[in-house]
Amino acid sequence: MNELSIIKHAKLHRDSIAFKNELSQQTYQNLLDRSEQLAAKLLENDSDLNCATIAMLIPADSDFVCVQWAIWRAGGIMLPLCLSATLPEWEYALGDSNTSMLITTQELKPEISDLCSRLNVRLLTIESYHSKKEIVLPTIKNSRPAMILYTSGTTNKPKGVLTTHANIEAQIESLVEAWKWEASDRIPLFLPLHHIHGIINVICCAMWSGALVEPFNRFDIHAITNRVSQDAYTIFMAVPTIYVKLIQMIESIEKSSRDRIIAGFKKMRLMVSGSAALPTTVHDRWFQLTGQKLLERYGMTEIGMALSNPYDGERRPGSVGKPLPGVNIRLKSDSGKLIRNENEPGEIQISGPGVFKEYWNRPQITSESFEDEIWFRTGDMAVIETGYYRIMGRLSTDIIKSGGYKLSALEIESTILQHPNISECAVVGIEDETWGEAVAVAVILKESTTLKLEDFREWCRIRLSVYKIPKHLITVKELPKNAMGKVIKKEVSALFKYEK
Repeated sequence: MNELSIIKHAKLHRDSIAFKNELSQQTYQNLLDRSEQLAAKLLENDSDLNCATIAMLIPADSDFVCVQWAIWRAGGIMLPLCLSATLPEWEYALGDSNTSMLITTQELKPEISDLCSRLNVRLLTIESYHSKKEIVLPTIKNSRPAMILYTSGTTNKPKGVLTTHANIEAQIESLVEAWKWEASDRIPLFLPLHHIHGIINVICCAMWSGALVEPFNRFDIHAITNRVSQDAYTIFMAVPTIYVKLIQMIESIEKSSRDRIIAGFKKMRLMVSGSAALPTTVHDRWFQLTGQKLLERYGMTEIGMALSNPYDGERRPGSVGKPLPGVNIRLKSDSGKLIRNENEPGEIQISGPGVFKEYWNRPQITSESFEDEIWFRTGDMAVIETGYYRIMGRLSTDIIKSGGYKLSALEIESTILQHPNISECAVVGIEDETWGEAVAVAVILKESTTLKLEDFREWCRIRLSVYKIPKHLITVKELPKNAMGKVIKKEVSALFKYEK
C-alpha cells in the first residue's frame, strides 16, 4: 500500500518515544495506531474524504499529531485553528475554508460547539476509537492538498494558504538535510500550532526524523529552563521575543541556577531564531551568555523555509544566510530588472517544490502573486552582502522611500535598540512634502532612565551614518499622533512577517 512519506518514516521508529511529558509518553507506534483508528472514524462508511477540509482545535501535544495524521491518512485537508482566537476569527476560517468537520478535545468542545452547530459543521472529540472491522485507508498521492494555514489579515481578510503533501515533504526534507536532524534529537515544543514554525520546523521535522518532542501548553520559562538545566534538549527553536525573555531571566537569577541553565544551553547542538527579525544586540548577548550562535532563517507560510544561516560555517548576525536545499531564489528591482550584483536591494522571489499550491478559492490573487507562473513574490525586500542575504523588510510596511533612498525600517530599529536607554522601538515612514517620506520612531525607555530628544538625534546621526544615509534625512522627528495607527499596524503585522 502506498503511504504518505511521513507515515513511512514514523514506522521506521515504531518503538521510539515520540512525545513525552511529566505525566505520560507516547511511542511512534502509539501515534500510528491512534491516528489509524481516528482516520477510520472520520471515514465512517466512505472510502476517502476526497480532500474535504477538516478543522482541528487541538492543544500542542501528541493529540495534535494523531489528528494531523488521521486527517491526512483519511484523505482530508487539515486546518489547524488558533487556540486563542476569537469566535469571529474561528467563524471566518471555518466558513472561508468550507470546513465540513471539526475535531477537538472534550475540554475545548464547549468553546466551539455552538459555532459548529450554527455553521452545520460536524463536531467530533478525540478519544479512543476501536474499529471492530479491518481498517482500509485510501491511497494518498503526495500531489493531493494537505493543509490550509491562514495568513495575516492586516490589510485584507486573511488568506488560506493551500499546500500539498509534496510541498510539505519538500519543506521537511530541506530542513532535515540543512539542520542535520537525527533520531537522537530532543526538542521542546511551546510554539503555537497554527503557524508553519511550530508545525513544520518542529513537529514535522521531528516526526520525520524519529526524534523526541516535549510539549508545553505555553512558554513556561521556569519549567522550560529547568528542563534545559537537566540537559533535556539537543535542539531549541524560538522567536526573538523568547530569547529576550530568557536573557532577562538568566541575568536576574542567582548564580548557581544561572550556571546550570547556561550549561544546558551550551550543550545543545542547534539553536534557531525565526518568525521575526532578531536584533544583533540579542544575537550578541546570547552568544556572550551561552556560547551559542543563534541560527537565523527566513520563511513564510507560502514557501516554508527558504533561507538559512549554515549549520556549519559563519552564522552572521542580522543575516538570514543562503538558500536552503531545493530552494531557488532571485531578487527583482522595482523596474523589473533581475538583480545580479551584491548590495543592490530587490524583492525576494522564490520557486521550488516547497512553494504552496494556491490561495484557497482566490485564483486572481494567486495569479498576481506569481511571476512567470513559478516565481512567488514574497513582498519582502533583501540585499546580498558577501554571499549572505539580509532582509530589509516588507515592501508595504518596512521600506521607507525618502529622498530617492530605500531605507530599511528593520535596520534602523536594530541600530536604535543598541541605545543603552531604549528597550523597544518602532520605526515607520510618515508623509513629508520635501522627501516623500520621513523617518519617525516611537521608543520605550528602560525603567529609571531618561533621554533628551536632541541627545537622541545626535546619537542617531552618528550611529545611522554607517548606512550611508544622508545626514539631512536623519532628523529623528517626534512621532505625530496621527502616525500612531501606523506604528500599531506595523507591530501587529510583525507577528506574521516572516514565517507565518
